[in-house]
Amino acid sequence: MKKDIHPENYRMVVFKDMSNDYSFLTRSTAASKETVKWEDGNEYPLVKLEISHTSHPFYTGKMKLVDTAGRIDKFKNRYKKFDKKTEKSTEE
Repeated sequence: MKKDIHPENYRMVVFKDMSNDYSFLTRSTAASKETVKWEDGNEYPLVKLEISHTSHPFYTGKMKLVDTAGRIDKFKNRYKKFDKKTEKSTEE
C-alpha cells in the first residue's frame, strides 16, 4: 500500500439524512460548518445528506422522488428556450 496518501485528520462526525431525519455517528474527514449535540452529550460536526442507506430505493425497495430545492424546476426554467415543443406552440 502506498504511504502518505490517506488523510490524517479523521474525527467523529454526525451525518444526517434530511429526507427522513436519520442520523449516524462515524469517523470522517468531511468539512462542516454546523455542529449538533449527539446522544452522548458531546457536540460533533454535522454533515447533511440528501439520501442515505435508510432512504435510497436500492436498500428500501421503495421508489421515492427526491427533488431538493426544486432542481427539476430550475433545470426546466433554464433550458426552456431550447425546448422544441414550446418553440412550436409560441410560433403558432
